[in-house]
Amino acid sequence: MNEALGRISTSIVTRYGAGQLGAQIFRDTPAVLLPMFMTTMLGVPAWLAGIAILIPKLWVILCDPLVGAYSDRAKARHGRTPFLLVGAVLTSLSFVALFTITSYSNPYVAAAAICVLFFVASTAFSLFSVPYLAIASELSTDPHERTRIMVFRMVFTIIGVMLGVGLAQPLIFWLGGGAHGWHVMAIAFAGICLVSMLVTALGLRHVALLPGGESPPRLRDQLAPVFANRPYTVLLGTTFIQNIGQAASYTVIGFIFLYALDAIWLIPLFVLSMSLGSILSQPFWLSLSRRFGKERCYVAGSIGWAAVTATWFYLRPGNDVLVTLPLVGPLATQHVLVLVRGVFIGVVNSGFVLLALSMLTDTVDYQRQRFGVAHEGVFSGLFSAAEKLAFALGPLVGGIVLSLFGFHSSTGGAVAQSPQAITGILLLYSFIPAGAQLASLLLFSRYRLNGSTAGAPVPAVA
Repeated sequence: MNEALGRISTSIVTRYGAGQLGAQIFRDTPAVLLPMFMTTMLGVPAWLAGIAILIPKLWVILCDPLVGAYSDRAKARHGRTPFLLVGAVLTSLSFVALFTITSYSNPYVAAAAICVLFFVASTAFSLFSVPYLAIASELSTDPHERTRIMVFRMVFTIIGVMLGVGLAQPLIFWLGGGAHGWHVMAIAFAGICLVSMLVTALGLRHVALLPGGESPPRLRDQLAPVFANRPYTVLLGTTFIQNIGQAASYTVIGFIFLYALDAIWLIPLFVLSMSLGSILSQPFWLSLSRRFGKERCYVAGSIGWAAVTATWFYLRPGNDVLVTLPLVGPLATQHVLVLVRGVFIGVVNSGFVLLALSMLTDTVDYQRQRFGVAHEGVFSGLFSAAEKLAFALGPLVGGIVLSLFGFHSSTGGAVAQSPQAITGILLLYSFIPAGAQLASLLLFSRYRLNGSTAGAPVPAVA
């Protein structure tokens, strides 16, 4: 039996998933660190930093669908490998460039330079990320097998979060917090991006994919059937709203541990606890989605995430000793609660992210069932563009909120902030993303596959 039509070997799904390690680092590390880099190293005001990040993301609204459409047209002759290879190399080089220059004549020149560099980096990343996402819909016709593929991808996602969020900022601080620390971080993480992306690009070059149909010459003609796919547009809008809230919270992760908790050293432990919850829960979500359906599990994970995220507003510095751990030392009650939150967030966040991606492949398969063909690159390009736009709007929201609450920018390192500014940081990490998550579920209530069996519970065998 053709592997592309049924169960996929572990070797193939591992090679596919490996690329997400580098992709996740590029997705998360600039989202978390660019606002901090610009406001604490370059002296860029928080509101201007948000705009500088937004402009390149506006470009990818067009760039990602274009890459998807072009890769669909090139797939029959060349496959998607050339896009993956070029994207892997250029993304890694661009990552280094973002954090290389730490001295500009004034903050406005710095903001303009970062904007241009991030524009180039975002374009390079589109060349990899859009075809990469499309491949997930082309490996199997089995909806639950596609969930399994996403489980492997999610494992590498978690490792990417551990490195890109959990290790990058502490590494910079361990190296003194100055230009040297930023340079070492950028070179090391760019190397990881390059290796992991090349594993996928080279490892899948001879793997059979589901055949695609002939693409219309005009992008507008390719987009029309995509927007007519109601399950897809509902899922697209749902994840877009969620991602804006999550991206806003990403901009202040470092500030939460630096100002609200006064324990920057706890970040690696927090990310580790979150990652353990995510990895250990993957078989759990795969089993639940088979039993109860992807949609129900997705809603449950989203509600759970919003509930625990709201509690971050009440975070305070720890001033007691609740427990002392080997190799870690004393932990206050607040520190322990942070780690407990990390485990729970890891479980529910990995669940609804996994199922959202799996349902994306279902909507593409739904298109294939209706019309006999689905242009996976265009579907993936739009989905990717919406995610990147949301992760640009998030820093803009974050910058505006921080400015309204009196956050002070600086050069050469972080400075003390007022209680009012810390309140703004807490809001961006709690009620704002939690509210966006719950609001998105109102739209998701309209998600229907109209008779498709994708994602439905698996009936019991007599």
